[in-house]
Amino acid sequence: MRDEIDVDVCPGYPVSWQASALNAIMRGTVKPLSGLLLRSDLSVLAASRFVALAGRVPLRLPPHVSLVQDRAGACPGEWVRAGHGLDEGKVLLYLHGGGYFVCSPATHRPITWRLSVAARRPVLAVDYRQGPVHTLAESLEDAVGAYRCLLERGYEPADILIAGDSAGGHLTLAALLALRDRGAPLPAAAVCLSPWADLSDTPRRVNRLLDPVIPAGRVEWLARRWTAGLDARDPLVSPVFGDYTGLPPLMVVTGSTEVLRDEGRRVAERARAAGVPVTYEEWRRMPHVFPILADVVPEARRVFRHIARFLAAAQRLAARDVPGEAGDRTAAA
Repeated sequence: MRDEIDVDVCPGYPVSWQASALNAIMRGTVKPLSGLLLRSDLSVLAASRFVALAGRVPLRLPPHVSLVQDRAGACPGEWVRAGHGLDEGKVLLYLHGGGYFVCSPATHRPITWRLSVAARRPVLAVDYRQGPVHTLAESLEDAVGAYRCLLERGYEPADILIAGDSAGGHLTLAALLALRDRGAPLPAAAVCLSPWADLSDTPRRVNRLLDPVIPAGRVEWLARRWTAGLDARDPLVSPVFGDYTGLPPLMVVTGSTEVLRDEGRRVAERARAAGVPVTYEEWRRMPHVFPILADVVPEARRVFRHIARFLAAAQRLAARDVPGEAGDRTAAA
């Protein structure tokens, strides 16, 4: 069963015309605009407020998707339910990306409703505190607090999944490490989409020119901004330096041309070396956090089938490892 999820995968789908067109458009618009704007605290704050306003524009969702606002610990969030026959006794905790200064649960609904279908359970997406007003430590406390809130509401750890993209992938990894170090029970599995896992001064030489979305220099500038006064090689700041011993199965999804690709690879290698089953998937010519483009890019829709297979296998592995579970099945037989 472990062999199902301890694999490296490079899906062989042909690159769609939709993906090629979007890569070209983003290379000519999003990437140069990011390079111009992310140069001061004032520009970061302005970008944060602009995206917050844009996030209020309602996205068209399928009729089977429902949203309910709630709080998880100290921070607000929303429950996302999609499809039919969801197991309400289980949950997926989602931590959105956005470089720790933009985006929200609302901007990431194209991901969260599809994760609800893939995981066959409700998704709780939390609106954790972000910069430039708040620190990485406060973001982490919100993520850990949301997970503890789920435990307090009666969810079993084996029935909880955690997922996140980009900065949310960073937060997913940091939360797992923090929970383990604090002796808390861990979830059944975690999924990281294009995780931003290294905030140290390690130079990003790979894909600097090929990435259609992210200017490497601006990632490095943001990393210096968020880690000022911190040890950037602390595993809770840069999870690529963490010890993953004892963590649950992990899935890491990256695009072959994104500037953060090698951070995902390094996380997968480090976790596997610590005995963690890891599914690492590298999709050809896909941009950063490509699953958010599922409304228009075929590959972004297909990846959720891969995630569903991983989560199902991880849940079977978790059920097998629950103390007393095997005995209960034997007695029932």
